[in-house]
Amino acid sequence: MTSTAPSTDVVAGVWTIDPSHSEVGFTVRHLMSKVRGQFEKFEGKLTTGTTLAETAAEATIDLNSINTRDEQRDGHLRSGDFFDTENTGPMTFSSLSFDGATAKGTLTIKGVAREVDLDVEFLGIDKDPWGGTRIGFEATTEISRKDFGVDFNIPLDGGKLLIGDAVKIHLAVEAVLEAPQA
Repeated sequence: MTSTAPSTDVVAGVWTIDPSHSEVGFTVRHLMSKVRGQFEKFEGKLTTGTTLAETAAEATIDLNSINTRDEQRDGHLRSGDFFDTENTGPMTFSSLSFDGATAKGTLTIKGVAREVDLDVEFLGIDKDPWGGTRIGFEATTEISRKDFGVDFNIPLDGGKLLIGDAVKIHLAVEAVLEAPQA
C-alpha cells in the first residue's frame, strides 16, 4: 500500500503563492452576526530553508479586491471610511521569524505597520500532476482594525457599535516551487 499523504520534509527554495489555490479571508462582527469576506487579488513568495524555522514569507494584498458578497458594502469598505483604497497602497505582510508553529511578521494596512503573530499549520509538500512541487500552509490571526486606522463605526442604543473591532484573518496558502536551493 502506498501513502498519498504529503511529505512533511522541507524542500529548500523559493515558492510563488498560487492564488487559484489559496485564500486570504476574514470575519468581523456586524450587529448580531458575522460578515465573512475575502480578498481576491494577492501575490506572494515563500522562501524555505532545510527546516520550517528557516521559512520566510512576503505577501501583497489588493484591498480593492475585497469581496463580501455585497457590492454596496464592498464599495463602502473601499471608501475613506475604511480602507481608503484611492489614497493608500495595498495591504502587505512580511515575516520576521517562524518557529514552525507561529510566524511573527509586520502587517501594514493604510500605511500603518504593526507586528502580528500568525498561528500556522504546515500542511506538507507534494508533487502536483504537472511535475511541479507544491507546499501548503494554513494560518490564522486576530487583529484590532482600529490599530490600523480602520475605525469607522455607527453607535447603537445602549452604547453598542454596529461593527466589531476584532477581525479574524484566515489564510490558506498553496505555493509552487520556482527555484530549488542546493
